[in-house]
Amino acid sequence: MQSYTFSHAITRKPSRSIIAGLRAVDTGTPDLGVMQAHHVDYIAALRATGAEVIELDALEAFPDSVFVEDTALCLPQGAVVMRPGAPSRLGEAAEMAPHLQALYGTVLRITGDDSYIEGGDILTTETEILVGRSARTNAAGVAELTRLVADWGLPVREVFTPPGVLHFKTDCSLLDAETILSTRRLAASGCFAGYKMIYVADGEEACANTIRFNDLVIMPAGFPKTRATLDQAGYKVVEIGNSECAKLDGGMSCLSLRFTPKR
Repeated sequence: MQSYTFSHAITRKPSRSIIAGLRAVDTGTPDLGVMQAHHVDYIAALRATGAEVIELDALEAFPDSVFVEDTALCLPQGAVVMRPGAPSRLGEAAEMAPHLQALYGTVLRITGDDSYIEGGDILTTETEILVGRSARTNAAGVAELTRLVADWGLPVREVFTPPGVLHFKTDCSLLDAETILSTRRLAASGCFAGYKMIYVADGEEACANTIRFNDLVIMPAGFPKTRATLDQAGYKVVEIGNSECAKLDGGMSCLSLRFTPKR
């Protein structure tokens, strides 16, 4: 299943400058030491599945650069370098491009001056690419991505991220070929018609951003009701501390690019 079976992941070490990272609401300064410890656990979980994990050096010039997912969309057919909607993050995509070029035969780029799109707004399933319009992803960005991947066999479907939610995947995750984990506020839009749904528990909306990575569902620690639901549904769940990344609106998917490259 190409949407959750991967041979590779790319991560980036958190920088000391991360204390200046973007956040919607100030809930405190991230503790770099705790974040680094969580990051080690995250990489270990990915590697436990047999994947090759490439850990890039920290980028002090880019406080949010630990959140590598926003820089690219990686599919078996190729990679597309994004154009982040936050001006301070534009350079992160350029820094990621050469690492993708070393792994992929096809690397495309979002280049339009009016196009903005971030990987956190893109959910790829077995049958389609869902792209959520948000404060970081606009109509021009969605349209340009649609043109670039037109021959890759997966249609792009534009959906809408709820007001006040940073990214589309802040509120949803792919659990398997047929099943989505979602908040009720996002699912209420009807964007997941045709999929099986598992809803996060009331009050645990912050754990909607998990990742299915090979045989594991990797979720943030501290959400026992949703964890129990996933256990009962038969998923193999690993919890990773996310207290510090959460202060910067970051979750499990934000911390890696996950893919099986073809040259």
